[in-house]
Amino acid sequence: MGEPSDPPEGTPEGAPRGGDDEYRSVVFDETFVRAARLQEFSAQERITDHTPAVRRLSPARRSGLSRQALVLVLLIAVAFGTAVYMGVRHPYRTPVAERPAEPLRMTVVPLAPEGAVPGSRDVDQLYAHSPAAHFRAGAGGVPLPPARRTANFTDDQVVSALLTARDYVVRSALDPAVVTGRETRAVRMLLDSRQQEQFDESLDRPAADGRHAVTGWLVRFDPAHVRLADPHIRVQGTLQAAEADSGTLEVTTDHTVVYALRPAGAGPDTEASLFTVRRELRFRFDREDLRLHQAELVVSHVQAGPQSCALDPAPRLHPLLAGQRAPHTAPPGTDPYAPGTAGPALCGTLADAAQPRL
Repeated sequence: MGEPSDPPEGTPEGAPRGGDDEYRSVVFDETFVRAARLQEFSAQERITDHTPAVRRLSPARRSGLSRQALVLVLLIAVAFGTAVYMGVRHPYRTPVAERPAEPLRMTVVPLAPEGAVPGSRDVDQLYAHSPAAHFRAGAGGVPLPPARRTANFTDDQVVSALLTARDYVVRSALDPAVVTGRETRAVRMLLDSRQQEQFDESLDRPAADGRHAVTGWLVRFDPAHVRLADPHIRVQGTLQAAEADSGTLEVTTDHTVVYALRPAGAGPDTEASLFTVRRELRFRFDREDLRLHQAELVVSHVQAGPQSCALDPAPRLHPLLAGQRAPHTAPPGTDPYAPGTAGPALCGTLADAAQPRL
């Protein structure tokens, strides 16, 4: 008798048994195939009795997708509106049309002494007996004033303008490397990029034309003529900030800077003397300048002495040292009919009260 898994008419002759039982379920002989029941559905049965290949979504499902699409559209609209609003309101946006920079207008006035320049081997004694006795040294003598917001600029923006102007004063007049002519980049980097070309022209081709004097931008001595007797330069002055218009801040600085000088190559036993520079500067800042920590220097008025009126102050200042006197040489005249001549030369007198009383 065949096993339950054998075909209905028994195991065919020659079929494998024993160790090959695991393959018996995949062996189909003719009797097994005839016994199999095949059923084919009619066309109508296939249409009505079976799940169609494409199903229709229920109304609730379609409604859910519509709401998701609507939410997505609203989110995109809100994001776009926010981007447009920030672009309009952002205070540091790039200007549509960049205005040209105003060229620096400068005046450099030498101050000639009435007599011999006082001197002393003791630098501290020089300062103590001068109007600079209570001046502070270096950046400590350029404090910031209280900062108050304006109609169109915040407290932080006003402070930024004051800090930039202060940095310019310190780097251009109190840095020994700048004063002795070894460094200019630190000053140049604080200028608005639209003014840097004028600054470079002043260094390359200095001229007393009210536009291209090096000493209108910074304080500079000839290291072949003088050296600093004290690297701690004394200074005192003020800074003031005000709003020029809705897009511009102005900072005005007024400082008196005093240098102790000796002849180049002289030792500490050589008498030193004081040299005084009064600088009044006016800076302008737009919002891009505030962001970049730069300034547009528009006015520079400098008075410096004791020095001779006979020498051109455009490339550098020419201090008279201890014991020296100013030559009695009047400034050269100006021919108004000669083309290309500059305005009349300016020179003043350094009052005795501005000199040390030893």
